[in-house]
Amino acid sequence: MSQVLTMWRKLSPLPLGARVFSFAFSRKAPYFATVRPRFTVLEPNHAELVVPKRRGVHNHIGTVHAIALCNGLEAAMGALAEATVPADKRWIPKGMEVAYTAKATSDVTCVAETDAAAWTSDDPDVGVRVRGVRDDGTVVIEGVIRLWVTPRKRTTEPAEPAAPATA
Repeated sequence: MSQVLTMWRKLSPLPLGARVFSFAFSRKAPYFATVRPRFTVLEPNHAELVVPKRRGVHNHIGTVHAIALCNGLEAAMGALAEATVPADKRWIPKGMEVAYTAKATSDVTCVAETDAAAWTSDDPDVGVRVRGVRDDGTVVIEGVIRLWVTPRKRTTEPAEPAAPATA
């Protein structure tokens, strides 16, 4: 089990544990801290977090800025990837395609989802479905974040047998 998923399962049941996890996760990739994500769900193939509507993420019309929403979606995707990727593989994002579908006039719940089969396929291209939902259930952003998932390189190669000594 990944360190991220282990930490979530250990902390989330505790009082303020989900907030402690969210803070720690944001420390690993500091740009996530700009949206102050509050994780609510983390399991293989599914993650959810809330991006609070606050002045620090507002745009010029007082709604949550589109790029703040993208940061929230990427944080949810990153947690999902860490909780899901097989131990013998590694991942890196390679692209994001999103559509802004409504104004983000409240806190936004960012959701990331995948299918289990995507992680075991020989195809290195894994699509993570993402969406952001207002408090009233309206989807304000949706799309796909594409990952490149490849085998993890071995850190130590097996030692070559020593050549027999000649006398």
